[in-house]
Amino acid sequence: MWIYEKKLEYPVRIKNPNPKMAKYIITQYGGPDGELAASLRYLSQRYHMPIPEAKAVLNDIGTEE
Repeated sequence: MWIYEKKLEYPVRIKNPNPKMAKYIITQYGGPDGELAASLRYLSQRYHMPIPEAKAVLNDIGTEE
């Protein structure tokens, strides 16, 4: 079960935008080697695990990733 609250943990104040750094951050989240891709790989692999404990581990890792 997940609880989703759309709020930041810490307030963010951007003084000077940095497009180059923003590109790096977006690549890490959405690129082929990013966090989202890794999370989706773990969550999709859990359906092919024969052991319930392995399914639970992949679910936990994918959720945390």
